Amino acid sequence: MRDPLTRRRALQAIAISPVVLAAGCSDLETAPPLIGEIVGANRNRGHKLRNLGVPTVSNDAWKSADVVIVGSGIAGLTSGWELHRKGFKNFVLLELEDQVGGTSQGGVSLVTSFPWGAHYLPAPTANNRTLVELLDEMGIISSYDAQNNPIFYEENLCRDPSERLFSQGKWSEELIPSERSEQDQVEWIRFRNEIDRWVAWRDDQGRRAFGLPIASCSDAVVVRELDQLSMSDWLKQNNFQSELVRWEVDYACRDDYGTTPESTSAWAGLFYFAARIETPGSSSQPFLTWPEGNAKFVKHLSRNFQNKISTGMMVVSVTTDSESPQLTNVIAFDSKTEQFIGYRAKKVIFAAPQFIAKYLISDYQAQRGDAASKFTYAPWLVANLHLNRRPAENGFPAAWDNVIYDSRGLGYVIATHQSGQDHGPTVLTYYLPLCDRDPKVARSWLEQLTWEASAEIVLSDLERAHPDIRRHVQRLDVMHWGHAMIRPLPGFITSDDRLACQKPFQNIHFANTDLSGVALMEEAFYHGVRAAGEVLTALKEDA
Repeated sequence: MRDPLTRRRALQAIAISPVVLAAGCSDLETAPPLIGEIVGANRNRGHKLRNLGVPTVSNDAWKSADVVIVGSGIAGLTSGWELHRKGFKNFVLLELEDQVGGTSQGGVSLVTSFPWGAHYLPAPTANNRTLVELLDEMGIISSYDAQNNPIFYEENLCRDPSERLFSQGKWSEELIPSERSEQDQVEWIRFRNEIDRWVAWRDDQGRRAFGLPIASCSDAVVVRELDQLSMSDWLKQNNFQSELVRWEVDYACRDDYGTTPESTSAWAGLFYFAARIETPGSSSQPFLTWPEGNAKFVKHLSRNFQNKISTGMMVVSVTTDSESPQLTNVIAFDSKTEQFIGYRAKKVIFAAPQFIAKYLISDYQAQRGDAASKFTYAPWLVANLHLNRRPAENGFPAAWDNVIYDSRGLGYVIATHQSGQDHGPTVLTYYLPLCDRDPKVARSWLEQLTWEASAEIVLSDLERAHPDIRRHVQRLDVMHWGHAMIRPLPGFITSDDRLACQKPFQNIHFANTDLSGVALMEEAFYHGVRAAGEVLTALKEDA
């Protein structure tokens, strides 16, 4: 249990926050004592690998596996799923943390399950064949239409109302401010027409400019040139001056990438709006979601090979075996026994982010050069607020996604919304991307942030829309994601560096959403399947 928040702590938290917090009608002095903690990624465990020295594995601590998967985010779990469903069973998966899932993990309370990161999947279409096969396997698809596009069971589609926006002191439907000028309206229509133009565009091979997975997108010059601009510069070049359009673009960049329009590639900015629209003038694909968010995928992907997963395993070294070059040695520090364990593997699937590779893989940086250093990541703060009842409302009723217009946070999702529990206790999951300063500075600030300060940042933001929220929060837990999302900076999507890091290195194959330049479930899944396929082909060739 923590001490109750005091006025002095509140002012200190606001003073050091990277977001500007407006004063609300706070119940700070009358709210009941608040409890909670910083949960999730073990800060010390990740940093400890730099100080472990040369790992020594005793002779009896060596094991053999045809394939070792490093990392259990969606990409790593997908690799295991793909290997297993293709009948390949001789593999192990090693995870640093005590819980699998990476940024797609979730939690559970007496009231509901809830997400700790990724919380939805836009419904895929027939062209994303393997992902559709996964959803069919999960029992989410009821049938298929004439074009072989999946039709989903209603309970998996985001329940209405799906979204709302708090602006001008009240909630309104959808994420467009109800108060807008004539110029806003004209520019908004012109912006949507520009998006429709890109939705309709095809290259001479019939490829879309923006689609999923990214590997299917056109590499035509006119498309690639967009990556050399920032989204902010693209807006200026196209003379978009409306505050409405600029807010919508700013929100999109923060929401999907943890970046600002100034630090987002125009390619990535337009991708956000166009990739999931099938035909000009139509709506974006609907969302599939559950109370636990994408933790639903984590549970399903790993269900058939739970006995092959080892958590609390900090991989410290990936090297070619000196006596048998056809093998790769993976050494991990078991946090439970505090002993080093070694695996001799024919192939390795490195499903951890690229920024870790240079610390673990022998000769990787020397031979790949600076390629991996071009991968930069956005830090995030995520909080789960456990409420004994709903806060007061003004305007449009509570939705699944609830956004505050003048906040640098992204608002919150309601875990019980999808299950139809509209009254009584619930869990709100709040998201704050730290994108208004250099990621290294923001990461350092986040590492030093206390639970008290984190809780105050969250509550001070939310009480703009819910002045009484402190009275109803019984527990507030926080997760600090230091490297939550790859940042699609201008030039990164089309860079040789990004593509180079997708290629195998010795006996090591790579799978992570950062290899696409955007942190999306679809991309993590794609790279997991791709890497598993590469490994199966290579093993067959080596046999």
